[in-house]
Amino acid sequence: MAGTTTRPVARGRRLISLPGVYRPQADTLLLQAALAGEDIGPGHHALDIGTGTGAVALRAAATGATVTAVDTSWPAVLAARLNAVRLRLPLTVVHGDFVAAAAGRRYDLVTANPPYVPSPDRELPTRGANRAWDAGADGRGVIDPICASAPALLRPGGVLLMVHSAMCDSDRTVDLLERGGLDARVVARRDVPWGPVLRSRRAWLQERGFAAPGEQWEELVVIRGRYT
Repeated sequence: MAGTTTRPVARGRRLISLPGVYRPQADTLLLQAALAGEDIGPGHHALDIGTGTGAVALRAAATGATVTAVDTSWPAVLAARLNAVRLRLPLTVVHGDFVAAAAGRRYDLVTANPPYVPSPDRELPTRGANRAWDAGADGRGVIDPICASAPALLRPGGVLLMVHSAMCDSDRTVDLLERGGLDARVVARRDVPWGPVLRSRRAWLQERGFAAPGEQWEELVVIRGRYT
């Protein structure tokens, strides 16, 4: 297909991407690594929020679990579907909001790589590639709704794995999940160099207290919440 590219994912897999679709990066790999530590397989049901190319959802599907992936971007939905066909893995990919996509169902595992970059624009973007990273003035425009919905999305004993930047307050994520009845903690951390998006808004991030002068590294975290 014209305009497609392939990008490496863990274990040598290469996924098709489309223009405007978030490609697998350090946060994707960190979330995949956390997923590898979960007990999931045939008979389990999983939901992947903000699937992008489907990298995490397909890793879950490879275990034999029944997986639904959701994204608000039509190009991402198409890319994930193409990758499922290419890898011959069963995957249901749904366009739209994750709450509507879940439609009252509960899951053994929910994975999420939401937008989490603080943005001078307080409103969440509704189109364009920046939907994959811009998340409102505090970077929590999608994280907070996921935290609020987690108890309704998970079966008893079900697990949420969510990756985001420590810049947008991992302690708050843990606290919100615990208020919802989940046993929550940070289970993985990784420092990565600032990418072009953070570098382009360095002055604003420093002014708002998200970053110190001269800061060049971002800490990514994976937060695990188990619904008790």
